[in-house]
Amino acid sequence: MSFSTRHDATPRAPARRTPADGSPPQNWAAGKRATGRSGAHPRALLQSVFGYGAFRPRQEEIVRRVTGGGDALVVMPTGGGKSLCYQLPALIRPGVAIVVSPLISLMQDQIEALLQLGVRAAALNSSLARADQHRIERLLEQGELDLLYVAPERLMTPTFLERLDALEVALFAIDEAHCISQWGHDFRPEYLELASIRERLAGVPCIAVTATADEPTQQDMLARLGMEAGDLFVTGFDRPNIRLAVEAKHNPKQQLKQFLASRDAGDAGIVYCLSRKKVEEMAAWLNEQGREAVPYHAGLSSAERETNQQRFLREEGLIVVATVAFGMGIDKPNVRFVAHLDVPKNLEGYYQEVGRAGRDGLPADAWMLYGLADVVLLSRFIEGSEGDDRHKWALRHKLNAITGFCETPECRRQVLLNYFGDPLDGSCGNCDNCLEPVETFDGTVAAQKVLSCAYRTGQRFGSSHLVDVLRGKSSSKIERHGHDRLPTFGVGESRSATEWRSIIRQLVAADLLSVDVTGYGSLKLTRASAAVLKGEQPVRLRRDASPSTAGPKRRSRTADRLPEGQEEKALFDRLRELRLEIARDQAVPPYVIFHDRTLAAMATDRPENLNAFAALPGVGDVKLERYGERFLEALRGFAAG
Repeated sequence: MSFSTRHDATPRAPARRTPADGSPPQNWAAGKRATGRSGAHPRALLQSVFGYGAFRPRQEEIVRRVTGGGDALVVMPTGGGKSLCYQLPALIRPGVAIVVSPLISLMQDQIEALLQLGVRAAALNSSLARADQHRIERLLEQGELDLLYVAPERLMTPTFLERLDALEVALFAIDEAHCISQWGHDFRPEYLELASIRERLAGVPCIAVTATADEPTQQDMLARLGMEAGDLFVTGFDRPNIRLAVEAKHNPKQQLKQFLASRDAGDAGIVYCLSRKKVEEMAAWLNEQGREAVPYHAGLSSAERETNQQRFLREEGLIVVATVAFGMGIDKPNVRFVAHLDVPKNLEGYYQEVGRAGRDGLPADAWMLYGLADVVLLSRFIEGSEGDDRHKWALRHKLNAITGFCETPECRRQVLLNYFGDPLDGSCGNCDNCLEPVETFDGTVAAQKVLSCAYRTGQRFGSSHLVDVLRGKSSSKIERHGHDRLPTFGVGESRSATEWRSIIRQLVAADLLSVDVTGYGSLKLTRASAAVLKGEQPVRLRRDASPSTAGPKRRSRTADRLPEGQEEKALFDRLRELRLEIARDQAVPPYVIFHDRTLAAMATDRPENLNAFAALPGVGDVKLERYGERFLEALRGFAAG
């Protein structure tokens, strides 16, 4: 029997409404056709279910391995198609796929998208009413599910483990698998118990997927899951559609305002801040500026967090201002920018957070502000954290890596990819340093002045005090300590305070100065400082653009990415309105109906019949039957108008 993905609705009928809790609709199993899938060809299902004519790099290799009963640890960039690597084998292998996912929001997002494709998916989590839990458990026992999403805490309960023993399990999938490693940036102790499920499900293929894992994290994950080196699939970390940019922090609100002025007003985005207080302030300020924004952090009630997240998923053009508590598992594909107003703790966190932009492959921006105060604050977090010296050393190493990324005058994408062991040949052409090359200069003498000033002031003062001494700025504090009588007083008066702050930041990033976080952020010399002071080691520094000229340029929209002409853009907006109308009727996010890429293809190709419509990217059999005629009618109406 062949696998059928056709739906029993008439072509123009809307899909069945998906409950907000992510459970299957009440009438979902009724009328569902038999799903004998053994022997189905992966490429055929890729087209008929997911609407894509070709696999992305290594996807087919991974799918065939898992379908054949093999294990896989998949490290693939956000938006690269990790989920399909277990969803497709789940449709081919007999039984139900058990998918471990750390967040309810992540489960809901994927289930809503799968139900739109006609795939039988559900979740068991704490958000469900008891009646819905019982209904899903009955579907599970009756073999009426293709995929079941479950949190690790529920998976490890005696009741669920007993139920698991009685099931025919197609495969065991672990999403956000970096959580299992102590070297991962988001380690979760509850994930450690998942290794025991591997033993319990002997003979069942296991696939673990993540977008963020450097080489030590990958090896730790392999060991914890009992996998071998041959089970590792690393497809590369590059997201070339995301433009990377970093600016020196001087006035965050005005810099953010300037950045947003370069964006379309309807762009959805995420703004990350380190503190809850700053999140609240920035969200309120953005609303005052006429940009609709909502806050998200762990201090809000669960109801408010859920409301704000659902608004972000289901509305167009909304900005979420958040701490890192927001974002894991967010599958919204048309996030056009991610802005960091504070430096993340490490490059793994940065990479995962910026990866939430441009999941649809269309142009997106990752923009960050960076200052020495960020380094001081993060260093204090490290010293105050629990863990032994080895753990703190690893955290400091990761902080040094991200400060180096911020200060580099070279291609930022090269620095980022080198960190993950995925070197890029040549410059990327899509970061600020490539698009507007940074001027560098021989900073040896400037570095010597700073190091000498730090030494002569007793290595007890921070950046602001050193800058005042270098520029010869008198104050009661300087006079009280006698620093106005030092040889370094006024030796740097030819440079502005902004220039000296930039030089000091770069010296910290180069490990020529260290920040003493046990006091007040005083700057101390390092072992490497002596060679510079003696003139044995030259120093090359970048010359930062002045605040008046810094800032992102408006991104041009090329015809092969987003509609460019006035008529095409008008049609694209009309199709987005129709998509939003359908999504609101079904109470689902708009992007589970169609991605922006599919709408852009409609606006460019103007299909005139169902056969032509079926050739659009992201149009599978079920979506063709559910929505084809309705969108064709909109296209005809636009042409007639």
